Amino acid sequence: MNRDARWQLHPQLAEDTHPVAQFALSELRLMDDAHHPWLILVPRVGNAVELIDLDEAQQAELTREIARASRALRAAFRPDKLNVAALGNLVPQLHVHVIARFRDDIAWPKPVWGMAAAQPYTPEALVERIERLRAALAS
Repeated sequence: MNRDARWQLHPQLAEDTHPVAQFALSELRLMDDAHHPWLILVPRVGNAVELIDLDEAQQAELTREIARASRALRAAFRPDKLNVAALGNLVPQLHVHVIARFRDDIAWPKPVWGMAAAQPYTPEALVERIERLRAALAS
C-alpha cells in the first residue's frame, strides 16, 4: 500500500507527535505526553476523515496495524489496559489513538483527554521511549 500523493500530516498532529515507524498504511507516531505511553496511527490516505473513508483492504490493514501497535505497547510497558480510539473532533484527519493505561496513572479510570496538561518528553526521555517502542515493534 503506497502513500497517497494527496496525503499530508495534519499540522496539529505534526506538532503534537514524534515519528516512531512507517507501517504499510500508516505513520506510527508518539504523542508528546510523558504521562502515558501513547501512540497515534495516521493512515497515509488523502482526505480520510472516518474509518469508512478507507477501502476494505485499507480498513483491514489499519486493524492489523492497530493490533501491532497495541502488542508493542503491551510488551514494552505491561499496562493494565489499552485504550483504542478514533475521535477526530479537534483534528479531522483520520488517526487512531492507542494508549497504555495504568491503574495509577493521572487519569485512571477516566479518559486521558482533558485530565491534565500534556507533559512533553525531555530530549533524553523521548529518545529512550522511541527506542523502547522500536525494540518492541521489532520483536
